[in-house]
Amino acid sequence: MQVILNGITHTLYERGPRGDAVLFLHYFGGSGSTWQAVMQHLPATYCVAPDLRGFGGTDAPPTGYTLATYADDVAAIVDHFQLRRVLLVGHSMGGKIALTLAARRPPALQAVLLIAPSPPTPEPIADAERARLLMTHGDRSAALETITKITASTLPTPLRERAITDALRTSQVAWRAWLQHGSRENITAQMAQIQGKVVILAGAHDPVISAQLIDHELVPYLTGASTERCVVPGVGHLVPLEAPQAVAQLIGELIC
Repeated sequence: MQVILNGITHTLYERGPRGDAVLFLHYFGGSGSTWQAVMQHLPATYCVAPDLRGFGGTDAPPTGYTLATYADDVAAIVDHFQLRRVLLVGHSMGGKIALTLAARRPPALQAVLLIAPSPPTPEPIADAERARLLMTHGDRSAALETITKITASTLPTPLRERAITDALRTSQVAWRAWLQHGSRENITAQMAQIQGKVVILAGAHDPVISAQLIDHELVPYLTGASTERCVVPGVGHLVPLEAPQAVAQLIGELIC
């Protein structure tokens, strides 16, 4: 479905009966469709998964790609659907956006699940890798190379093709904004404002956001929250695609 929020048209995926919601925020180069395999394991749960601005089918305005603006968009989704109780799930880039919103303490927020989240500190992307990503936007072979590098094993063909398609349809403005600015934003000063339960999920073989990086660059800043960290064995960075059932199981435990 599509809705107009904050002056742009957002594409969103909905699934399940209306009620308490799980709100999913995707990774850099992904889209709301990233979460379809997870949502299939949550048939009785109301799920909302937007394409973030500049990604998937959502508009790509020339400006507006700060973490604060992304958090504004997510807050507008909560208001539009009149969500009263929300489990906020953020993966990678979506995790950093989720942290930004959680620091505002929105009344509907019940808990946060972070999956291989980009940390509140500047994300440590190697200069060579950042340059490669900037230069190869829109290139299918480069997208496949990235997906291969960040997963622990080969994705099933439909999921691999979905990930490639998502990367290729990401707007150049959103792509460059994250690599040059968003990933480098430092929001550590806001982290002490986060309260309540924060669960952090890491892939055991994640070459991008390791469990060790999470322990050093995220957990120490969540001084006001109740945090738990767990590791999914045998998977890399694309946890929602590599282990959707494990993600859904944890969500089920958090909302029961």
